[in-house]
Amino acid sequence: MKDFFKEYPFFISLITLGVFTVYEHTFSQTPMGNILGFIILFSVIIYASLAVAHHAEMLAEKFGEPYGTLILTMSAVTVEVLIIAIMMIHSHNPILARDTIYSAIMLDINGLLGFAAIIGGIKFGEQPYNVDSSNSYLSMLLVAIGLSMVVPNLIDAEHIGSYMWFIVGVFILLYTVFTKVQLKKHKYFFEYKSEEICTNDSCHHENINGWYHAILLAIYIVLIGFMSEILAVFMEHNLEYLGLPLTLGAVGVALISASPELIVAFRSALRNNMQTVINIALGASLATILLTVPSVIIISYLAGLELNLAISPMQGTLLGLTLLVSIVNFNDGETNMLEGFLHFIIFIVFSFVLFF
Repeated sequence: MKDFFKEYPFFISLITLGVFTVYEHTFSQTPMGNILGFIILFSVIIYASLAVAHHAEMLAEKFGEPYGTLILTMSAVTVEVLIIAIMMIHSHNPILARDTIYSAIMLDINGLLGFAAIIGGIKFGEQPYNVDSSNSYLSMLLVAIGLSMVVPNLIDAEHIGSYMWFIVGVFILLYTVFTKVQLKKHKYFFEYKSEEICTNDSCHHENINGWYHAILLAIYIVLIGFMSEILAVFMEHNLEYLGLPLTLGAVGVALISASPELIVAFRSALRNNMQTVINIALGASLATILLTVPSVIIISYLAGLELNLAISPMQGTLLGLTLLVSIVNFNDGETNMLEGFLHFIIFIVFSFVLFF
């Protein structure tokens, strides 16, 4: 209980949720109220995400890799699906899910991994990792992105519904097989053992209370989900008032859901633990595709909403460039500042063309 009373993000999130549940309508009546409400809620959600990152790190320390990053990416995807579902129901935007998934991949691979490789490269020069992990993730990403976001461009409207349900089954199968490979058959693909990185069982802290951190992790995800429902209203109003592209809403969703991963990845890069960064960035991108796509297909069907996952030519070009550069860069088991810089440049271009 002593530790629980130090969970300031929990109490602040709970108070914020209570205030906005009561006064949401009042804030949403004016442009200034919408802006203020968005800033407060966004800030509190990011603060709560810091707590998510902390508890995920504690679980990672207790159970080791790749369990730790799997817990973190699953937490992020859960938040992402919650926010997408809420915003889809609010806005009835058929391309919101597509744009969010696309933004999450660009943010994870080019933003997170790129910047982590830059700061890690500046401090350590070259940072090693297990090349089997990057090869496994990238091959899965190529298949998943191609099937869910490229192939729909080639299917006529009469058969697209059947194809979407086919994808649900295929992706559940892909994720099940990949998770079994990651956690059992080829667990060593996603580990990198060195003197600097503690990976054996004796390094895990037995005094860490797994139940405590797991329960609080789940509570924070629920709180973020409820706050995101209110945030979705303010976000939609602000984009309309300011005349900004609706795609920025998708980027906001991706940023909120990825914020715990960003924090953990940067900390890992500064500890010369690039394996964790690779697992987070590429693993989160893969989880986003394999878990979010089936989820939004089912949600759109149950809610009677239109859904379009087919990427635009611009999105296809930047995604293709991202995957091509990733295949070239992540085939030698080491990252450096130049590789990170190339990915970060793609992220800057992605951010720039959002306003076109």
